[in-house]
Amino acid sequence: MESGKMSLIYELQELGADIEDGIQRFIGNVSMYERMLRKFPPAFRQVKVLEPLRADSLEEALISAHTLKGMTGNLSLTPLFLAYSDIVTLLREGSPQEAGRILEDILPVQERFLSCIEKYL
Repeated sequence: MESGKMSLIYELQELGADIEDGIQRFIGNVSMYERMLRKFPPAFRQVKVLEPLRADSLEEALISAHTLKGMTGNLSLTPLFLAYSDIVTLLREGSPQEAGRILEDILPVQERFLSCIEKYL
């Protein structure tokens, strides 16, 4: 693997991603995993959770959070996946304030993941 890709993998692991699991989700195909990583930031940035949550559009926030949960789970970006899993659960349980607190806490971590991927890909 190229040194840049090694650095990407290392940085993602440092952020808490389970790279081995992620690659296995793509039947062990590292190139396919990397292609999906390249597509991740632009797609991820299009899905909004905070705005609908603040606007009290809870159904829209739930759909968006569920989408992000799936995206982060498929790539094994574990901290983001766990946070969005909790957010989905809380929104389904009718606890939007608690979901909002978790979202606020994960946003800086989310930005670090996105910046890392964008830097290398």
